[in-house]
Amino acid sequence: MEPFTEANFVPDSSPGYLVRVINQMSMAGLEQALAGEGITATQWMAMVSLHFHFADTCGELARSLSHDKGAMTRLIDTLEERGWVERMRAADDRRVIRLALTPEGYDVAMRGRRKVIAAWNHWLADWSDEDVTGLVATLQRLRISMERAG
Repeated sequence: MEPFTEANFVPDSSPGYLVRVINQMSMAGLEQALAGEGITATQWMAMVSLHFHFADTCGELARSLSHDKGAMTRLIDTLEERGWVERMRAADDRRVIRLALTPEGYDVAMRGRRKVIAAWNHWLADWSDEDVTGLVATLQRLRISMERAG
């Protein structure tokens, strides 16, 4: 049996709608949480992606964060101007520009991480540990299903 029909597919039951609204709400909350660091949520996500080795070039970051390549280049320009990210030519292919956090960038990213953790803990304060674990597992499963489906 298929989970959705015309009778039950409304915005409040649509995974896409719900994920989008939750993303918009979380991004607004994270912007507030990170404002004291002088960093936007997208800048922070790029820095954390570099830290956790999800990406190490502008193009990879843009794909990883579903961000426009031109906008990502400008975002990296800003982080570089602030001394938080550095660009280096790859030793194995000089055409490739690798990105890395500077020590100061690492400090900013980790302070931001603590603020993001606090925000999510606040939003999920009345959830049980099992509910949070289940939510994360369900979202990871959905991501895998969508990646496989292409």
